[in-house]
Amino acid sequence: MGLWLVLAGINGAVAIGFAAWGAHGVDPEAARWVERASQFQLMHAIALLALARWCVEGRRLFRPAAALMVAGIVMFSGSLYLKALGIGLPIPMITPLGGISLLASWLLLAAGGWLASDHARV
Repeated sequence: MGLWLVLAGINGAVAIGFAAWGAHGVDPEAARWVERASQFQLMHAIALLALARWCVEGRRLFRPAAALMVAGIVMFSGSLYLKALGIGLPIPMITPLGGISLLASWLLLAAGGWLASDHARV
């Protein structure tokens, strides 16, 4: 649980820091990228808190869901932060790949929840 909690805390702090930076004096286009990135990052940092608990219980699919969520945060939010900072993206199409990773993490979470429920035992 420790690693996922650390990652949730770091992601929450980074999201708040960038949101504060984006609200104070960046150009309007960069501010939009920062706002979107920080919203997605904070939302997923909170989800990592829940995943941290379920990963400790050894629930199937929750650990890969958490890993995909972290990868998605880095690719999606990270690429938008780089754009806002005026830094070119190291890999083309990394932002949509991050979004796909976030989507896949939520689908794994849903599948893991299904497997852990009484419905899977029918």
